[in-house]
Amino acid sequence: MRTLKVIILAGLIGLATTFTGCGGGGSKVQSETITTTLGQELMDLDAAYKKGVINEKEYEKAKKTVLKKYNK
Repeated sequence: MRTLKVIILAGLIGLATTFTGCGGGGSKVQSETITTTLGQELMDLDAAYKKGVINEKEYEKAKKTVLKKYNK
């Protein structure tokens, strides 16, 4: 009976140390879903520029951002 208790206790200690390793790490998982195409975003950006919604400087900055997003 004592041997069974020792085996169960050892098993519980083993499980406890195994599962504590799964809970930490501080890793951060990120996921990004893109629902538009590169072409569509560039066309929308161009349309906003042509309508005067954004100026040339804003257009160029946004264009670089869009291109960078798709070139990961």
